Amino acid sequence: MKNQQMRDRTKEFALRIIRLFGALPSTTEAQVIGKQMLRSGTSVAANYREASRARSDAEPSAKLGIVEQELDETLYWIELLTDSGMMQENRLADLRKECDELLRMTVASIKTLKSRPKK
Repeated sequence: MKNQQMRDRTKEFALRIIRLFGALPSTTEAQVIGKQMLRSGTSVAANYREASRARSDAEPSAKLGIVEQELDETLYWIELLTDSGMMQENRLADLRKECDELLRMTVASIKTLKSRPKK
């Protein structure tokens, strides 16, 4: 996947997270989990964007490591929303799938970067 396509995809993911947060129940529990998910889910695109504008060879790996962490955390919050019964699993299935796909692509990119010979 090209850099711009991944930037667009992570931005769309962030927008979906924002819309999901707006659709959460107004209970204290849902709002607390939702805010955590909102933070981690929206930071994915911001950190990917930083990785794509890296100024050194080490910077992309470091930033993509943050993207990996934020995606994994977002996946956790999505799981909590469904496992707790706050939202139906079928309502979050596509978002969960997208999060998992982005996570897999990010891990693959990190592995590729780390396997490249040092300059």
